[in-house]
Amino acid sequence: MMMFQVYKANERGVKDQGWLLSNFTFSFSSYANPVRSGFGLLRVLNDDYVKPGNGFGIHPHMNMEIISIMLAGSMNHIDTLGYKEVVTKDWVQIMSAGSGLRHEEHNVGNDDVNFLQIWIEPKVQNISPRYQRRYFPEEKRLNILTTIVSNEEGQHHCWINQNAKLSLGHFEKGKKHRYTLNPVNKGIFVFSINGDIVVNGENIGTRDAIGLWNTDTAELSFQSESRVLIIETPINP
Repeated sequence: MMMFQVYKANERGVKDQGWLLSNFTFSFSSYANPVRSGFGLLRVLNDDYVKPGNGFGIHPHMNMEIISIMLAGSMNHIDTLGYKEVVTKDWVQIMSAGSGLRHEEHNVGNDDVNFLQIWIEPKVQNISPRYQRRYFPEEKRLNILTTIVSNEEGQHHCWINQNAKLSLGHFEKGKKHRYTLNPVNKGIFVFSINGDIVVNGENIGTRDAIGLWNTDTAELSFQSESRVLIIETPINP
């Protein structure tokens, strides 16, 4: 029997520091909600807005898969692996923090940065740290789902140290998509970046989400022009 949980945008935790506005789907920082501690091995989904000239100073991470999906603005990335990058809309970054690294990121543009920050627990602990980035232009994602992160290495997406997959799509009103899950111990988390979507009969709107498990497929019906993120993740370690 299919199980699900809906996560409404207006029920997220909010932390406004002036230079940084964060919306927390799951418990994070000052937001603690015992019934929203994560979805399987997906532990963090933060919808962050950073003012120009501001950002996150150098700080450490260990044993976490950290994905950033750029929705607007220009943000730099500097880490102790030697990478110095600037990413803009439609770029995706992943750090497999592994045995440990430090990094910093700042808004280096003239407009607000908006990005999704996603943390997924790793499959193997203490691997050598890795960093990757890939570009996924929206015009190439019209009415299809594009894999942006996968546990299978390849030239066209980022690699993750976990049996997980992330996909982005941009769908016109009236379009439908059937998503088939991998069969072993998986669930999917569907996040509406914008637009109204019906997922297995349940309605979600802009910045809403739904987690589904105990099902083999998800039927998505787009009631308006929509941009969607789908995260497939093991439900249990």
